[in-house]
Amino acid sequence: MEKEEKEVYMAALRDKYIHFDWAIKRLLRQKANFGVLEGFLTVLLGEKVTIVEILESESNQLSAEDKFNRVDIKAKNSKGEIIIVEVQNTRELYYLERILYGVSKAVTEHIDLGDDYDKVKKVYSISILYFDIGKGNDYLYHGQTHFVGVHTGDRLLVSTKERDAIVAKSPADIYPEYFLIRVNEFNRVAVTPLEEWVNYLKTGFIASDTKTPGLAEAREKLLYYSMPTDERHAYDEHVNAVRIQNDVLSTAKLEGRIEGRAEGFEEGHAAGFLEGERKKQKEIARRMKEHGVPMDVIIQSTGLSAEELEE
Repeated sequence: MEKEEKEVYMAALRDKYIHFDWAIKRLLRQKANFGVLEGFLTVLLGEKVTIVEILESESNQLSAEDKFNRVDIKAKNSKGEIIIVEVQNTRELYYLERILYGVSKAVTEHIDLGDDYDKVKKVYSISILYFDIGKGNDYLYHGQTHFVGVHTGDRLLVSTKERDAIVAKSPADIYPEYFLIRVNEFNRVAVTPLEEWVNYLKTGFIASDTKTPGLAEAREKLLYYSMPTDERHAYDEHVNAVRIQNDVLSTAKLEGRIEGRAEGFEEGHAAGFLEGERKKQKEIARRMKEHGVPMDVIIQSTGLSAEELEE
């Protein structure tokens, strides 16, 4: 029995996969690994997606603070539509405003001054959230823009030119679409391809017999033990930092809310809540420093400056 258990343990080690939040920042930008991301987007959007190119927006930053609003992956599908994929590990107070900002940048960056407005590209914003964004019972939320008659309840169709013909379109065909994937809220047995993907996003587990688009490629491309030693060390530090954050958040979130509310009654609700959030981030940073997490990882994770971390 001990031999069988050892074989199962060794097999589990061999089948250890890199978590998606790390892979999307390091590995899935490489053309050889596009199949993984294409599979995920195909399953989520319900249509075949082929990545034409990865579009980086780092060079378009207007300020140092802008780096916190960049997306992790920006791509185009075969129809020329822009797809934004962003992974967020820790809570951010203005996250909805952030994704609106990212979508707005994507729209404006890909139309030149003087171009006709028919050059505006439809944008899909996909947020993979490893934190509690608010109240809701589902793990997947999808939003589109519709203009609905106040009195009649009908949906407006607009006339637009397409291939030298006037056609009727819904605003949802033109305006951005938003997907919020609340990874931690997924708690069911994975049956559908989308559920298999979300289960991997949450646990890092991929079934050996999976037929889901992208996951079969992920089994080959995202093996933990195929990474170079220094890359594996950096990955382990990242996973440890996220684990520490989650541990600290479980206690600091409540403390931050209590402090924020108490100060909010004296100084104004918004200011008090923000101060509570700031104190929570500082507590997270302190705990991460105690665990030996590198300074650059702490800065990226908490949004605090180097000067604040030295306090």
